[in-house]
Amino acid sequence: MSAIELERPTLKPTLTRREQVVLSNLSEDVTLEQIASKLFVTRNTVKSQVRSVYRKLGVSTRADAVAWARRAGIRSS
Repeated sequence: MSAIELERPTLKPTLTRREQVVLSNLSEDVTLEQIASKLFVTRNTVKSQVRSVYRKLGVSTRADAVAWARRAGIRSS
């Protein structure tokens, strides 16, 4: 990784509280269905929130979103 990739993100996209919760759950080895069950919402709701998080972070994979969250100091729940 380059030094730029290792730096903590300086500009945090405006994530809703629920998007932050979903993002913190992505680092666990769980399915979207399991996240939905934990949060008492449907899988489609979580899927929509994940897509929104990816768009706001400018990433396209769960691994990239989790890496961004770690650099930003967002803890797993």
